[in-house]
Amino acid sequence: MSTPSNLERRDFLRRLAAGGLVLAVGPAGIRGLKALPAFFAAGDPLQASVYLSVGEDGLVTVTCHRSEMGQGVRTALCMVIADELEADWTTIRLEQAIGDPKYGNQNTDGSSSIRTGQYAMLRTAGAAAREMLERAAAAEWSVPETQVSARNGTVVHATTGRSLPFGRLVARARSLPVPAAPRLKDASQFRFIGKDVTGLDMHAILTGRATFGQDAKMAGMKIAVILHPPVYGASVATVDSAAALQVTGVERVITLATTPIPSGFQPLGGVAVIAGSTWAAMQGRRALKVTWTASPNDTHDSEAYRTALETSARAPGRVVRKQGDVAAALSGSAQKVTAEYYAPHLAQAPMEPPAAVANVSADGCEIWTCTQDPQSARNEVATALKIPKEKVICHVTLLGGAFGRKSKPDYIVEAALLSREMKAPVKVVWTREDDIQNGFPHTVAFQHLEAALDAKGRVGAWLHRVASPSINSTFAPGVTDLSDGELALGILDLPYAIPNLQVESCRAEGHSRIGWYRSVSNIPHAFAISSFVDELAHAAGRDPRDFILELLGPDHIVDMANAGAVKPVDNYGDTWAAHPIDTARYRKVVELVTKAAGWGKKLPKGEGLGLAVHRSFLTYVAVVVHARVSATGEIVLPRVDIAMDCGFVVHPERVRSQAEGAVIMGLSNAMTSELSFKNGRVAQSNFNTYKVLRMSAAPRELHVHLAASGGPPGGVGEPGVPPVAPALANAIFAATGKRIRSLPVGSQLAGAG
Repeated sequence: MSTPSNLERRDFLRRLAAGGLVLAVGPAGIRGLKALPAFFAAGDPLQASVYLSVGEDGLVTVTCHRSEMGQGVRTALCMVIADELEADWTTIRLEQAIGDPKYGNQNTDGSSSIRTGQYAMLRTAGAAAREMLERAAAAEWSVPETQVSARNGTVVHATTGRSLPFGRLVARARSLPVPAAPRLKDASQFRFIGKDVTGLDMHAILTGRATFGQDAKMAGMKIAVILHPPVYGASVATVDSAAALQVTGVERVITLATTPIPSGFQPLGGVAVIAGSTWAAMQGRRALKVTWTASPNDTHDSEAYRTALETSARAPGRVVRKQGDVAAALSGSAQKVTAEYYAPHLAQAPMEPPAAVANVSADGCEIWTCTQDPQSARNEVATALKIPKEKVICHVTLLGGAFGRKSKPDYIVEAALLSREMKAPVKVVWTREDDIQNGFPHTVAFQHLEAALDAKGRVGAWLHRVASPSINSTFAPGVTDLSDGELALGILDLPYAIPNLQVESCRAEGHSRIGWYRSVSNIPHAFAISSFVDELAHAAGRDPRDFILELLGPDHIVDMANAGAVKPVDNYGDTWAAHPIDTARYRKVVELVTKAAGWGKKLPKGEGLGLAVHRSFLTYVAVVVHARVSATGEIVLPRVDIAMDCGFVVHPERVRSQAEGAVIMGLSNAMTSELSFKNGRVAQSNFNTYKVLRMSAAPRELHVHLAASGGPPGGVGEPGVPPVAPALANAIFAATGKRIRSLPVGSQLAGAG
C-alpha cells in the first residue's frame, strides 16, 4: 500500500484522465470524467465529493474528502468503494483531497462521514465502475454480459474461465456509458464492508512515517509561537521585545491585531516570535514583556458565573417545547422530585496541538495543516488576506486527535498572516498550554429539573430548564441562550412518554470563545436527563432499568411533529422519516448492556452498577458502569459495558475502537476534567492541572456490544460519550447513596464509602 499523499485537485484529475477510468460521484449522481469537460474550466458546477479512478496499470485511486483523525474514515471510504468495485485490496491507493467546494461538505464533524449519504454514494460509485469493466470484458470476448463478473481485481468469464485484469479493460470501459442505477451487492457478498480491515494509515503511523500537522515542513520555513491575550477580548498595549531578540535563533517579533468580540474563527491576536526553530521561538516568547488592554471579560470568574447560571435556570426561560400543563401536574402530584445538575467547561485537548504551515506568495496562499474543515480554513484565510478564496490551497495532513478543536482555523489564519509579513513560509506551533488556555472551550451548563410522580410511581410531568452559553455567541453579538439546534441535542428530542412536558432555555452570556466538542451539548444534557431518571426511579422505589423501559412505553416511533416543540426539531441534518426516534432501539441497547453487565447481581458493600441511555447523531447507546468506592472516596472501576446500535456497521473494528475511546473520554469528563476561569483567565495549563483519565483509573475491563441493526448507518465517533458520565454518577449512588449532581466528581466522595 502506498503512502497517502496530497495532490492538487486539477492536476490529479488531469493525471487520471490521461490513462484511466475516472468516475465523479456527487449529489446529482455518477458521471465519467470524459463527460465532464467543465472539470477543467472555471465555474465548474458539479459539487463532486469523491473521485474514483481505475488506471490502466490496474491501480484503484480513491480521493478522500474527509479528514483522518484516528476514526478510520479513510479506510472506511476505501472499503466501501473497493467492495462494490470487486477490487483487489492491494491495488487501492488513497489521495487526500484539498479544501475545495467541488467535494461537497468536507467538514469532518458531527459523526457524519459515513451516515450523511456517503455510504450509498460510494457503493453506487464502486458498483458503476464494476459494471463498466464487466461490460468491457463482455465486449472484448463477444459474450453476453450475464456470463461475466468481476472478482478481486479481474473480470472472469464463467463459461470458459477466461479472465482479464481491470487495467486491461480500462481503455474500452472508458468509452461506455455510466450506468445510472448499477446493481449493488447483497450484504452476504461483502468482502470488506462490515468486516475488520487493517487501517490504510496504520503502518505509516506505527513506523513514524505518517505526516501530521506538527510534522509539516517546507524549504526555508520559519517557526512561530504566539503569546496570546490572557483574556478573551484583550489586545496588546505595549511590547518590549529586546530580550526576546537576544535569544539565539530568534529573527523577529511581530504584533498581531486582536479580532474584536465576537471573533468567530479569526485569530485572538497577540505577539508572535519568529525563529529558526521551535525551541528558539519558545525561549524568545518567554523573554517577552507585554502589557494588555482591558477586556469586558476581565472579571469573568467560574464560581460567580455558576451562581449566575443557577439564578437563571431557577427562573422561567424561553419555552421551546410544551406538552400538556406541567404547572398543574406538578402542583397536583403525589410526589414532586427536584434536582439540579452542573457540568463545567471542557477543553478538547487533542494529543496533537494545532499547527499549520502557510506560504503566501504573489500567486496566493498554500497551506499544510491538521484541519477538520479545509474549506473553512480556505475561506477564513482568504478573508484575512483579502484575496479570492480560489487563490488559497489547503492541504490536509493526518490529525493527531481533534474532537472539534481543529474545525476552527484560527491557527491556520495566524500562519498565513505571519507568512505574508515574513515573505517566507511560516509554521505556527501551538503548545499544549496555548491550546488549553486559548482554545474554544466546550460550553458550561446548569440545569434545573422537576418531575411529578403519581401514586404508582409513574412520571406525570417533567420540567427541564437549561442555562448554557451558546456556540453562536462566538459568531454573533447579543446571543444569550442556546440555539434550537443545540437544544435538539438530547432535550427537544427526549423520547420518554410523559403526558406533561416543558423545556425552557434560560439566559447565559458567553465570556469566552465557545466551540464544538465531541458530542457537543449532548454531554451536559445526557448527564442531567439520565441522572434525573435514576433519581426518579429510586424515588418511585423502582429498579432503574425497568423504570427506563416503562418510561419509553411500548415500542413505537416518536411523533416529533407533535412532540410539542415550538419550532421544527433538527435531526442531526437528516430527516425524521429516514431516521425516526425508535423506542425499540432504545430498549434493545438497554436490554443488551444490562444483560452483559449482569444487571441485578448482588455486589459487596461500596459497589454499585449505574445505567444510562442516550440517542445522539442517529445512534442509540446504553452504558453500565460498575463502580467501587473506598472509605476515602477513591473510585475503582472493575468493568464498563457499552452497547451501541449505530445501524449498519461498515468498519466494526473502528466502531469498537471509537466506543472504547468514548468511554475513556466520558470518564475523564466525569471524574477529572474541568476548565475554569479566574479574572478572565483560564486557570489550567497542561495535563497536570487539566486532568484527563490516567491509566491507573481506567476500567479494569471494557466491553463493547454492537447491536445488530438493519437500519441505515448512524454516527459513531460521538454518541458513545454522553451516557458515560451519568452511568458513573448512578453507579456511585448505588455504591454509596450519595448523588453526584456536579462534575467533575473530584473530591466529592471523601468519606462516602
